[in-house]
Amino acid sequence: MHQPADATPVPGRAEQVAPGIRRILCDNPSPFTYLGTNSYILGSGGGVAVVDPGPVNDAHLQALLGALAPGEHVSHILITHLHSDHSPLARPLAEATGAPVLAYGGPTAGQSPVMQALAAQGGLGGGEGTDAGFVPDVTIADGEVITGDGWRTQAIWTPGHHNTHLAFDVDTGDGYGTVLCGDHVMGWSTSIVSPPDGDLTQFMESCDRLLSRPARLYLPGHGPELTAPHDRLRWLVDHRLAREASILAALSSGPADATTLARRVYTDTPQHLLPAATRNVLAHLIDLAGKTRVTQDGRLTADSVFRLT
Repeated sequence: MHQPADATPVPGRAEQVAPGIRRILCDNPSPFTYLGTNSYILGSGGGVAVVDPGPVNDAHLQALLGALAPGEHVSHILITHLHSDHSPLARPLAEATGAPVLAYGGPTAGQSPVMQALAAQGGLGGGEGTDAGFVPDVTIADGEVITGDGWRTQAIWTPGHHNTHLAFDVDTGDGYGTVLCGDHVMGWSTSIVSPPDGDLTQFMESCDRLLSRPARLYLPGHGPELTAPHDRLRWLVDHRLAREASILAALSSGPADATTLARRVYTDTPQHLLPAATRNVLAHLIDLAGKTRVTQDGRLTADSVFRLT
């Protein structure tokens, strides 16, 4: 039985959300995690994979271990991306189970040359919530197929929200099409894109890549499942394009920095979320600078003043 998308999951309780896939909600709600982080268990009756163990939280660790049925053990720990609400519990879970931790790489893996250069020069800020000390046991290549006892998933590199971001396309017995999409696609909110870990150019490319793949169901890192995933992806693309148009329109009134533009563009956003909105605007400005549609005074920093080219 699939849990209805509008039902409220109970933290710590394993619920089947697709054939061979169980979800366990971590009790870490916040404005950025919604009800909490969704951890997933792939497979049953043997060696299973835990996807995104979550933050360091002993109750959640015990819930993950307690969800194992007789005869089951954790054979793989898979990470969608290195944010502190997704990956830090991987090491305690590995120590408890002996399973290796698999991810795209360390915190800077997959960073675009543009973001590498901006990070190296300093002044860009960012790095919010990154699991800076994370080291995987095994790195996962884009397109790699990972198999266990009766389960199989293909890793898709989907940078944008974070340079290490992977989605896992799971074969649920009738072919691929059930995607553990991490924080790239969610139904309750859009993803923050905060440079240099977040890269809007990469984000849009990842959306196009996901749209090119058949999909029936998306299971996100936060919030309920998405039963029309391509519709949501198209909405996200249109939303970002509309945000870009709003930023360009705001710049037509004169040069401004990201903070000023965020106040002009995010008019309905609560005050406590404006810093995150400002990071999204900065991501757009870096993308627009790469397209030579805007330029900035001096070297590009978080406080740069931008103008239309």
